[in-house]
Amino acid sequence: MDIVVTLLFCLEAVFAYWLLYRSGVLKSSPSIYLSAALLALAFSLRAFCLNYETLDYINFLSVWVDFFRRNGGFAALSQPVGNYNIPYLYFLALFSYIPVDDLYLIKLLSIFFDVLLAWSAMGIVGKLGGSQKQRLSVFFTVLLLPTVILNGALWGQCDSIYVALALMSIYWAMDDRPVLSMLSITLSFGFKLQAVFVMPVLAVLWMQGKFKLRHFFIFPLAYVLLVLPAVLLGRPFLDTITLYFSQTGSIGSGLNYNSPSIFGIFWNVQNEAMASRLAIISAFVFMLLVLSVCYVNRKQLTNKAVLAAAVLLAVGIPFLLPHMHDRYFFASDILTVVMAFACWKYFPSAVLAQLASLLGYHAYLKMRYLLPMSYGSWALILVLIMAGTMLFRELGSANGKKFQFAS
Repeated sequence: MDIVVTLLFCLEAVFAYWLLYRSGVLKSSPSIYLSAALLALAFSLRAFCLNYETLDYINFLSVWVDFFRRNGGFAALSQPVGNYNIPYLYFLALFSYIPVDDLYLIKLLSIFFDVLLAWSAMGIVGKLGGSQKQRLSVFFTVLLLPTVILNGALWGQCDSIYVALALMSIYWAMDDRPVLSMLSITLSFGFKLQAVFVMPVLAVLWMQGKFKLRHFFIFPLAYVLLVLPAVLLGRPFLDTITLYFSQTGSIGSGLNYNSPSIFGIFWNVQNEAMASRLAIISAFVFMLLVLSVCYVNRKQLTNKAVLAAAVLLAVGIPFLLPHMHDRYFFASDILTVVMAFACWKYFPSAVLAQLASLLGYHAYLKMRYLLPMSYGSWALILVLIMAGTMLFRELGSANGKKFQFAS
C-alpha cells in the first residue's frame, strides 16, 4: 500500500471511532480503550486482505475501471459497462481519475460501508431497547463478522453498501424519520437488486405506523434522481431506469451457485425450468404469508416483531428463489446478529447464518467445498424456524393480545 491508501485506511478507522463517540457508547475508560483495541483488530484484519485479488476483480471490476479510464471517465457512463447498477458505476468512474491502484479504492469503499453497516446494526439494537454495552457489542460483532471482512476487504465485493443502506432504512423508520428511511432504501436498491430481499419489511413498518402512503412516492422520485447524472451524460433514460430487467440474465440459468438455498438440498432436479417457476412462486407466496400475518396482527407489531419479519424475509426469499449466488444471504448474516442481540435465546441463528454463508464463500474463494451446501441449507431452515418463533411470540405477547393467523 502507498501512503495515500494508508492514510485513507486510517481515516476510515478514525471515522468508525468518531461514530462510536457520537453515538454515546464511549462513556467509560474501559469502553474507550476496548473500542480502540477492537478497531485496531478489525482494521488490521482488513489490512492483511487488501492485496488479495480474486477472479471477480481480475475479470470484471478492474476491467470496468480500465474501461472508464480509457473512455473519458464519467463520460463513459453513457455507454453500457458491467452488470452493476449506475450508482456503483459512479464510484468506478471516479476511481479512474485517481492515480491509486483501483484494487485498494474498491476495497476501501466497501470497508467504509462496513463501518456504516456496524453503525446501522447498533442503531437498530438501540431502538430495540439494547443497553450501551449491547450496542457497542453488536457494532464490533458486525465489524468482525467473518463474512463482512471477507466480502469487502478480501473479495472486493460491495454487499456491505446495499445492506448498510437497507439497515439504515429500518433504523430511520424505527426512529420515526420516514423520509430518511425511504431515501436510504432507494439508495440500497440503487446499488444492488438484492435489496429486494429486505424491501418488503417497509410494508411491515407501514403497518406499524412508521410510514404514510405518501412516503412511498419518494422511492420512484429518488431513484430517478439517482440515475439522472448518467442520463444527462447521454445514457438512454428508459434503459437506465429498467437496467435491472436487462441484467437478470447475468445471474445465470443454474438453479444454484454455491448458495445455501433450497436447491442446496434439492440439487438433482430433472426439470429445471419447472423447478425454477415453482421456486419463484413459493418465494412470492412466502413473502405474502409473512406480510399477511403482520397485517392481521398489525396492532401488536413491536420493533422486535418487525425485526423478526425482516429476518424471515431476508432469509426466506433468497432461500426459496432459484439462481441464487454465494453472497446473496449477506443481509441475513447481519440481521441475524441483530436478532441475537435483541434476544440472546436466538444467538444460534447468527451462528447458523454465518455457517451457511461461509460454506458458499469457501466454495468460491478456495474453489472447493468444505462441506456439502445442503448443510448450509438446513442451517437456514433452522434460522427460519427461530425467526418465525420470535415473530409469533412478539405478536402474541404484545399488549397481552392473542396472536392470529387470520382475521
